Amino acid sequence: DEGKGAVALATGIDAGIKTRARGQWSSKVEFILAVAGQIIGLGNVWRFPYLCYKNGGGVFFIPYMVFLFACGIPLFLMETALGQYTSQGEKFRRKKMYLGKNKMDFIVPYAKLELYNQLKCQMCNNTKCKHNFQVSLLLIHEFGNKVMRITQNVFCRRRVLNITGSVNELGSLRWELALCLLLAWIICYFCVWKGVKSTGKVVYFTATFPYVMLLVLLIRGITLPGAIDGITFYLYPNPARLADPQVWMDAGTQIFYSYALCIGCLTALGSYNKYNNNCYKDCVYLCLLNSGTSFVSGFAIFSVLGFMAFEQGVDISTVAESGPGLAFIAYPRAVAMMPLSQLWSICFFLMIILLGLDSEFVGLESLMTAITDMNSNYFLQGHRRKLFLLLICVGCFLIGLLMVTEGGLYIFQLFDYYSCSGMTLLLFAIAQSICIGWFYGADHLYENIVDMIGYRPLTLMKYCWKYITPIVCIGTFVFSLVKFTPLKFNNTFEYPWWGYVAGCWFTLSSTLMVPIWMIYIVLITPGTLKQRAHPCLYPWPLS
Repeated sequence: DEGKGAVALATGIDAGIKTRARGQWSSKVEFILAVAGQIIGLGNVWRFPYLCYKNGGGVFFIPYMVFLFACGIPLFLMETALGQYTSQGEKFRRKKMYLGKNKMDFIVPYAKLELYNQLKCQMCNNTKCKHNFQVSLLLIHEFGNKVMRITQNVFCRRRVLNITGSVNELGSLRWELALCLLLAWIICYFCVWKGVKSTGKVVYFTATFPYVMLLVLLIRGITLPGAIDGITFYLYPNPARLADPQVWMDAGTQIFYSYALCIGCLTALGSYNKYNNNCYKDCVYLCLLNSGTSFVSGFAIFSVLGFMAFEQGVDISTVAESGPGLAFIAYPRAVAMMPLSQLWSICFFLMIILLGLDSEFVGLESLMTAITDMNSNYFLQGHRRKLFLLLICVGCFLIGLLMVTEGGLYIFQLFDYYSCSGMTLLLFAIAQSICIGWFYGADHLYENIVDMIGYRPLTLMKYCWKYITPIVCIGTFVFSLVKFTPLKFNNTFEYPWWGYVAGCWFTLSSTLMVPIWMIYIVLITPGTLKQRAHPCLYPWPLS
């Protein structure tokens, strides 16, 4: 007994040393703000309104709410609780069979980081677009509202992005965007280079300031003439759209995209929590905050679209094209109608940059956590972690240069659709829910959470992990395969054959890691099949 006690004491001391080496959040507020900064970002302010616009307005809320309660909240709790229970970011002790999922989680955040930076560098340069728009606004009124309809759109596309006519023409590098991209990666590096100690302090500003600007834009938008028409379009459902599989696909992927599900971020952030932190309550509040922000952002942007339609005398469905640029058409229009519009313009684009920035550097921190935990004895010595972080940032910057060419927006949409949304995240959700819900056990995870928080969460969570979540994800995945339609740029331009091949490669390069690595681990582990599988499936906490 004394020997066992000594071993247990030594194990506990070792676990405490490892926990201190990894670091912990200085306070619960830092964890809340870090997760809020990760999940509340461009997906709420930019992606959610444009998906509503693309999918017919209010009908989009129906599949969105289905995915929120069937997949979003259960998976959010699952990932956060796993990280907190094991104090490891996407790496369980002896959970070897799940390393295929981990390797998948190394690839997808890497791709997602590229998307955030491409958007941010376009936003940085968009301030120039906004300035020129202000200068020309007085002249536009002299020639009527029809000219106003195209000024922002055309100027941003031709001056800022200078988009080529085809994906086959990448064109030259846009040096202004390349410099903005470089600046974004430099900022991210210094936000993350000291681990959670630096990340936890930065989010106090980056996660709170956007709400001030969003409130200002909302108040200004709903006071404009014609705003009620835009809000009506936003809320009025068209039931016929529910038969379109793309609506369900977009709703599901918006939940996964906005909630940062299935990419390892939540597990990594949760791993820096104290063992007895009430992760269940945190997850519910954060999920409600996330969806509430998306809902309010829709009011802000659709009220402005209603005003633009009223001003131009056209139907709201034709006032602007669907796509990532929608937020850069409606929001700047609202800012242009404010007193001291130049000042509000700076604040608006600062808000957009911060929304992308905190999502990016928190995601980068999660990626570094996953890699560091795989070999903590190596990376936690000296400056090795900082040097490896620098290597990742340089690599991402070089890859990102492809997207700041004149035809880079075509590549951007391929990444957005195939690398970290759509079928990719659905496959990840299926793999994760099956691995945890069936192999590790939904009941087992449920009891782990009870042990941490001291009471029993809603029992429905167990059934979601085991049945509802995988069934909904599999059903949506099959439904989208049956009624598959090729990806189009701005709903008009079809990609060439090699674009779809590249997209499939983006998806398979990460998703195939799951079965390949699981099979590999089972094959190299000695013993019978049951003996080989058992130690690979059951983790235990560090402390």
